[in-house]
Amino acid sequence: MFEKTLDESKINRAVLAGLNAPCLSREENADEGSLEELEALLETAGGQCVGTVLQNKTTPDPRTFLGEGKVGEVKQLVEAAGADLVIFDNDLSPSQQRALTEDLGVQVLDRSALILDIFAQRARTSEGRLQVELAQYKYLLPRLTGMWGHLVRQNASGGKSPIGTRGPGETQLETDRRLIRGKITKLEGELREVRRVRATQRQRREKNEVPVVAIVGYTNAGKSTLLNALTGSDIPANNRLFDTLDTTTRTLELSDTCTVLVSDTVGFISKLPHHLVEAFKATLEELEYADLLLHVIDASNPGWREQAEVVERLITELDAWETPRVDVFNKADLLDGDILPHGEDIVTISARTGQGLEELKEKLRSRLDLGNHRVTLALPYDQGGLMDMLYREARVEQVEYGETIDVVAVCTPKVLGRVRAYITDGWTPPREFWED
Repeated sequence: MFEKTLDESKINRAVLAGLNAPCLSREENADEGSLEELEALLETAGGQCVGTVLQNKTTPDPRTFLGEGKVGEVKQLVEAAGADLVIFDNDLSPSQQRALTEDLGVQVLDRSALILDIFAQRARTSEGRLQVELAQYKYLLPRLTGMWGHLVRQNASGGKSPIGTRGPGETQLETDRRLIRGKITKLEGELREVRRVRATQRQRREKNEVPVVAIVGYTNAGKSTLLNALTGSDIPANNRLFDTLDTTTRTLELSDTCTVLVSDTVGFISKLPHHLVEAFKATLEELEYADLLLHVIDASNPGWREQAEVVERLITELDAWETPRVDVFNKADLLDGDILPHGEDIVTISARTGQGLEELKEKLRSRLDLGNHRVTLALPYDQGGLMDMLYREARVEQVEYGETIDVVAVCTPKVLGRVRAYITDGWTPPREFWED
């Protein structure tokens, strides 16, 4: 793993820079809004913004991205503010990052590197650390050349290395590349094992017919606060980006016969490094297998539409676009006006104050309560084979052996139809129209 980019012994002072160019996509461009978000990311990482530079340019400069004149302006700002770091809102190529570091005389990072640093600080579980380490190695691999450039100096005459300097730099570079590729392969294998264990757990849940609700949304939309409000948990929920990285799952009883699992997932963000999405698929693949997604949207944020689009794109990339979804507009207590977002698959809430939570639970019940009933059965001993079916397809809560096999179980409508003759309490078969 590469060294921590932000020194934990002091607060890094950073100048933020970005480029807005017509030839770049909206996702690739920087603007005032994305620079504000970058500043929030910097604060989350433990740094301090001491200046901002936004360049409008037709096309990025191949060498320095911003262009020589603007780089000079950034350098003056760095020296005047005593900054020790420059962070770009755009993704930089390895060669641009090396050139800018040389020209500016301080460490240069891009948005992806900053996000990786935050993830490295925040990951708590062994799985989360595996995912971050894998993403870091994939980020580092193409940037190795610059790290060993000082050992492979080129001679001005003929382009050959001086006597005595041929080989070591390149040899070390190739050695490092092989080591990192080996580590990537090892980490990918460990994450495949994580997926295998998750698949086994998922099969057990499906066997027990426990519905799964996954909470997704832009970072800092209030997902952890919502999970706490729904389930009575005490998961830390702070007003900062990427406060939750490791998936947390809690149970929620919607009725006496319907219990669901609710999972809080890592927050999404614009310009999320692709290899980071890839690394986190071991966690986020739960989205594909969820029975319902709760897309939490910060309704108080003026840019909530753009944030929701980012989440929608990532949901599609994770192959979860067909999963049923409810849009949960959070932070309603911070909204002005009487008209709140509404619709069939929309609920407006305040996870902090509790506003709208009952409506949300009712929405969950209508989607996930499949008509199960808790019933008492008196099975004759010659029908003992039905017990195997109940253990497979129902949730058996109690069994007593007396004159009959007395069973208390939560059964689906299908199972109820098969054991209806032995039900003594909890469910009455619906009357057919000719029985009225």
